[in-house]
Amino acid sequence: MILPVYPTPRGLLTGKTVVVTAAAGTGIGYSVAKRAAEEGAKLLISDYHERRLGEAADRIAAETGTPRPATILCDVTVEADVQRLRDAAHDTLGHVDVLINNAGLGGEVPIVDMTDDQWSRVLDVTLTSVMRMTRAFLPGMYARKSGAMINNASVLGWRAQKGQAHYAAAKAGVMAFTRCAAVEAAEHNVRVNAVAPSIAMHAFLAKVTSDDLLAELSAREAFGRPAEVWEVANVMIFLASDLSSYMTGETVSVSSQRA
Repeated sequence: MILPVYPTPRGLLTGKTVVVTAAAGTGIGYSVAKRAAEEGAKLLISDYHERRLGEAADRIAAETGTPRPATILCDVTVEADVQRLRDAAHDTLGHVDVLINNAGLGGEVPIVDMTDDQWSRVLDVTLTSVMRMTRAFLPGMYARKSGAMINNASVLGWRAQKGQAHYAAAKAGVMAFTRCAAVEAAEHNVRVNAVAPSIAMHAFLAKVTSDDLLAELSAREAFGRPAEVWEVANVMIFLASDLSSYMTGETVSVSSQRA
Protein backbone atom coordinates (compact mmCIF):
# COMPACT_ATOMS: atom_id res chain seq x y z
CA MET A 1 0.00 0.00 0.00
CA ILE A 2 1.39 3.40 -1.02
CA LEU A 3 0.57 6.03 1.57
CA PRO A 4 -0.17 9.64 0.55
CA VAL A 5 2.23 12.50 1.15
CA TYR A 6 1.07 15.41 3.28
CA PRO A 7 0.70 18.54 1.10
CA THR A 8 3.08 21.46 0.96
CA PRO A 9 1.24 24.73 1.80
CA ARG A 10 0.76 27.03 -1.19
CA GLY A 11 -0.81 30.10 0.38
CA LEU A 12 -4.23 29.25 -1.02
CA LEU A 13 -6.05 31.13 1.76
CA THR A 14 -3.59 33.94 2.40
CA GLY A 15 -5.47 37.02 3.56
CA LYS A 16 -8.75 35.13 4.10
CA THR A 17 -10.68 34.69 7.33
CA VAL A 18 -12.12 31.26 8.09
CA VAL A 19 -14.60 29.90 10.65
CA VAL A 20 -14.77 26.14 11.28
CA THR A 21 -17.42 24.39 13.39
CA ALA A 22 -16.81 21.13 15.27
CA ALA A 23 -13.06 21.66 15.03
CA ALA A 24 -11.93 19.90 18.21
CA GLY A 25 -10.74 16.32 18.42
CA THR A 26 -9.02 14.38 15.66
CA GLY A 27 -11.49 14.43 12.79
CA ILE A 28 -12.06 16.33 9.58
CA GLY A 29 -12.93 19.56 11.41
CA TYR A 30 -9.59 19.73 13.17
CA SER A 31 -7.73 18.78 10.01
CA VAL A 32 -9.39 21.42 7.84
CA ALA A 33 -8.76 24.05 10.50
CA LYS A 34 -5.09 23.08 10.57
CA ARG A 35 -4.88 23.08 6.77
CA ALA A 36 -6.55 26.51 6.65
CA ALA A 37 -3.94 27.87 9.05
CA GLU A 38 -1.16 26.32 6.96
CA GLU A 39 -2.60 27.95 3.85
CA GLY A 40 -2.42 31.41 5.43
CA ALA A 41 -5.93 31.95 6.82
CA LYS A 42 -6.80 33.91 9.93
CA LEU A 43 -8.85 31.43 11.88
CA LEU A 44 -11.66 31.06 14.42
CA ILE A 45 -12.64 27.56 15.49
CA SER A 46 -15.62 26.44 17.52
CA ASP A 47 -16.85 23.29 19.19
CA TYR A 48 -19.15 22.05 21.92
CA HIS A 49 -16.31 20.63 24.06
CA GLU A 50 -14.36 23.33 25.93
CA ARG A 51 -11.26 21.35 26.90
CA ARG A 52 -10.81 19.72 23.50
CA LEU A 53 -11.39 23.04 21.75
CA GLY A 54 -8.60 24.69 23.70
CA GLU A 55 -6.32 21.72 23.07
CA ALA A 56 -7.10 21.89 19.35
CA ALA A 57 -6.19 25.56 19.17
CA ASP A 58 -2.93 24.91 21.01
CA ARG A 59 -2.06 22.02 18.69
CA ILE A 60 -2.76 24.04 15.55
CA ALA A 61 -0.46 26.81 16.71
CA ALA A 62 2.27 24.37 17.74
CA GLU A 63 2.08 22.18 14.64
CA THR A 64 1.82 24.97 12.06
CA GLY A 65 3.88 27.75 13.63
CA THR A 66 0.99 30.15 13.03
CA PRO A 67 -0.86 32.33 15.57
CA ARG A 68 -3.18 30.45 17.91
CA PRO A 69 -6.69 30.43 16.42
CA ALA A 70 -9.45 32.30 18.19
CA THR A 71 -11.93 29.94 19.86
CA ILE A 72 -15.54 30.05 20.99
CA LEU A 73 -17.82 27.41 22.45
CA CYS A 74 -20.91 26.74 20.35
CA ASP A 75 -23.72 24.21 20.43
CA VAL A 76 -24.91 24.36 16.83
CA THR A 77 -28.36 23.14 17.88
CA VAL A 78 -28.92 26.32 19.93
CA GLU A 79 -29.76 29.45 17.94
CA ALA A 80 -28.42 31.80 20.61
CA ASP A 81 -25.05 30.02 20.47
CA VAL A 82 -24.96 30.31 16.69
CA GLN A 83 -25.66 34.05 16.86
CA ARG A 84 -22.97 34.45 19.53
CA LEU A 85 -20.51 32.59 17.28
CA ARG A 86 -21.35 34.85 14.36
CA ASP A 87 -20.90 38.00 16.44
CA ALA A 88 -17.61 36.75 17.90
CA ALA A 89 -16.34 35.89 14.43
CA HIS A 90 -17.09 39.36 13.11
CA ASP A 91 -15.59 41.00 16.21
CA THR A 92 -12.44 38.86 16.10
CA LEU A 93 -11.86 38.52 12.36
CA GLY A 94 -13.48 41.72 11.10
CA HIS A 95 -15.43 39.76 8.51
CA VAL A 96 -15.78 36.13 7.46
CA ASP A 97 -14.60 35.02 4.03
CA VAL A 98 -15.12 31.28 4.54
CA LEU A 99 -17.51 29.27 6.70
CA ILE A 100 -16.92 25.52 7.02
CA ASN A 101 -19.91 23.65 8.44
CA ASN A 102 -18.49 20.44 9.84
CA ALA A 103 -20.80 19.54 12.74
CA GLY A 104 -22.46 16.15 12.43
CA LEU A 105 -23.73 13.25 14.50
CA GLY A 106 -24.07 9.61 13.47
CA GLY A 107 -24.86 6.32 15.11
CA GLU A 108 -26.09 2.92 14.00
CA VAL A 109 -29.66 1.86 14.71
CA PRO A 110 -32.24 -0.12 12.69
CA ILE A 111 -35.32 1.82 11.64
CA VAL A 112 -37.63 -0.47 13.62
CA ASP A 113 -35.70 0.37 16.80
CA MET A 114 -35.18 4.07 16.11
CA THR A 115 -36.84 6.51 18.49
CA ASP A 116 -38.11 9.93 17.55
CA ASP A 117 -35.42 11.43 19.76
CA GLN A 118 -32.64 9.52 17.96
CA TRP A 119 -33.97 10.60 14.58
CA SER A 120 -34.47 14.23 15.59
CA ARG A 121 -31.11 14.57 17.33
CA VAL A 122 -29.13 13.38 14.30
CA LEU A 123 -31.07 15.65 11.93
CA ASP A 124 -30.74 18.63 14.28
CA VAL A 125 -26.96 18.34 14.64
CA THR A 126 -26.20 17.19 11.11
CA LEU A 127 -28.69 19.08 8.92
CA THR A 128 -30.54 21.81 10.79
CA SER A 129 -27.28 23.17 12.18
CA VAL A 130 -26.08 23.79 8.63
CA MET A 131 -29.18 25.88 8.00
CA ARG A 132 -28.71 27.82 11.25
CA MET A 133 -25.07 28.61 10.52
CA THR A 134 -25.75 29.52 6.90
CA ARG A 135 -28.64 31.76 7.88
CA ALA A 136 -26.44 33.52 10.42
CA PHE A 137 -23.43 34.12 8.18
CA LEU A 138 -24.93 34.77 4.74
CA PRO A 139 -26.05 38.38 5.45
CA GLY A 140 -22.46 39.45 6.19
CA MET A 141 -21.23 37.77 3.03
CA TYR A 142 -24.06 39.28 1.01
CA ALA A 143 -23.13 42.73 2.27
CA ARG A 144 -19.53 42.25 1.13
CA LYS A 145 -20.55 40.56 -2.15
CA SER A 146 -18.02 37.84 -1.39
CA GLY A 147 -17.71 34.59 0.49
CA ALA A 148 -17.62 30.81 0.37
CA MET A 149 -19.30 28.14 2.45
CA ILE A 150 -18.32 24.48 2.53
CA ASN A 151 -20.60 21.86 4.06
CA ASN A 152 -19.54 18.39 5.16
CA ALA A 153 -21.93 15.85 3.66
CA SER A 154 -21.28 12.12 3.11
CA VAL A 155 -21.47 9.53 0.36
CA LEU A 156 -24.30 8.07 2.44
CA GLY A 157 -26.37 10.92 1.05
CA TRP A 158 -26.28 8.86 -2.17
CA ARG A 159 -25.75 5.29 -0.98
CA ALA A 160 -27.66 2.93 1.28
CA GLN A 161 -26.24 1.37 4.42
CA LYS A 162 -28.04 -0.59 7.11
CA GLY A 163 -28.60 1.22 10.38
CA GLN A 164 -27.86 4.64 8.90
CA ALA A 165 -31.30 5.88 7.79
CA HIS A 166 -31.23 8.98 10.03
CA TYR A 167 -27.65 9.92 9.18
CA ALA A 168 -28.08 9.24 5.46
CA ALA A 169 -31.29 11.27 5.35
CA ALA A 170 -29.54 14.16 7.11
CA LYS A 171 -26.57 14.09 4.74
CA ALA A 172 -28.83 13.90 1.68
CA GLY A 173 -30.53 16.95 3.15
CA VAL A 174 -27.19 18.73 3.44
CA MET A 175 -26.62 18.12 -0.27
CA ALA A 176 -30.07 19.45 -1.23
CA PHE A 177 -29.70 22.43 1.11
CA THR A 178 -26.29 23.19 -0.44
CA ARG A 179 -27.80 23.33 -3.93
CA CYS A 180 -30.67 25.58 -2.91
CA ALA A 181 -28.50 27.90 -0.83
CA ALA A 182 -26.04 28.17 -3.72
CA VAL A 183 -28.71 29.35 -6.14
CA GLU A 184 -29.81 32.07 -3.72
CA ALA A 185 -26.28 33.12 -2.78
CA ALA A 186 -24.98 33.29 -6.36
CA GLU A 187 -26.92 36.54 -6.83
CA HIS A 188 -24.61 38.02 -4.19
CA ASN A 189 -21.36 36.47 -5.49
CA VAL A 190 -21.25 33.96 -2.61
CA ARG A 191 -20.48 30.30 -3.28
CA VAL A 192 -21.86 27.28 -1.38
CA ASN A 193 -20.44 23.79 -1.96
CA ALA A 194 -20.11 20.50 -0.09
CA VAL A 195 -17.82 17.51 0.18
CA ALA A 196 -19.02 13.93 0.52
CA PRO A 197 -16.35 11.72 2.12
CA SER A 198 -16.66 7.93 2.08
CA ILE A 199 -14.48 6.83 4.99
CA ALA A 200 -11.83 8.98 6.66
CA MET A 201 -10.01 7.40 9.57
CA HIS A 202 -9.61 9.17 12.90
CA ALA A 203 -9.65 8.22 16.56
CA PHE A 204 -13.31 8.97 17.22
CA LEU A 205 -14.48 6.92 14.23
CA ALA A 206 -12.37 4.01 15.40
CA LYS A 207 -13.93 4.33 18.86
CA VAL A 208 -17.56 4.19 17.70
CA THR A 209 -17.23 1.75 14.78
CA SER A 210 -16.46 -1.97 14.96
CA ASP A 211 -13.17 -3.24 13.55
CA ASP A 212 -15.06 -5.58 11.22
CA LEU A 213 -17.11 -2.75 9.70
CA LEU A 214 -14.07 -0.51 9.32
CA ALA A 215 -12.23 -3.32 7.56
CA GLU A 216 -15.20 -3.98 5.28
CA LEU A 217 -15.62 -0.31 4.34
CA SER A 218 -11.89 0.12 3.77
CA ALA A 219 -11.76 -2.96 1.54
CA ARG A 220 -14.40 -1.42 -0.75
CA GLU A 221 -12.16 1.54 -1.49
CA ALA A 222 -10.10 1.40 -4.66
CA PHE A 223 -6.91 2.14 -2.71
CA GLY A 224 -7.77 -0.49 -0.11
CA ARG A 225 -7.57 2.01 2.72
CA PRO A 226 -9.62 4.80 4.29
CA ALA A 227 -8.80 8.41 3.49
CA GLU A 228 -6.60 10.40 5.80
CA VAL A 229 -8.66 13.21 7.30
CA TRP A 230 -6.35 15.76 5.68
CA GLU A 231 -7.14 14.30 2.25
CA VAL A 232 -10.77 15.33 2.79
CA ALA A 233 -9.60 18.67 4.22
CA ASN A 234 -7.57 19.31 1.06
CA VAL A 235 -10.73 19.28 -1.04
CA MET A 236 -12.48 21.61 1.40
CA ILE A 237 -9.52 24.00 1.18
CA PHE A 238 -9.77 23.92 -2.61
CA LEU A 239 -13.48 24.79 -2.41
CA ALA A 240 -12.68 27.62 0.01
CA SER A 241 -9.99 29.03 -2.27
CA ASP A 242 -10.23 31.17 -5.38
CA LEU A 243 -9.21 28.15 -7.47
CA SER A 244 -12.84 27.00 -7.32
CA SER A 245 -14.30 30.40 -8.25
CA TYR A 246 -16.77 28.96 -10.80
CA MET A 247 -18.05 26.14 -8.59
CA THR A 248 -21.22 26.50 -6.57
CA GLY A 249 -24.02 24.14 -5.57
CA GLU A 250 -21.72 21.17 -6.06
CA THR A 251 -21.14 18.17 -3.82
CA VAL A 252 -17.68 16.73 -4.44
CA SER A 253 -17.29 13.06 -3.64
CA VAL A 254 -14.02 12.49 -1.74
CA SER A 255 -13.85 8.78 -2.37
CA SER A 256 -11.74 6.22 -4.15
CA GLN A 257 -14.76 4.45 -5.57
CA ARG A 258 -17.79 5.42 -7.61
CA ALA A 259 -20.30 7.61 -5.81
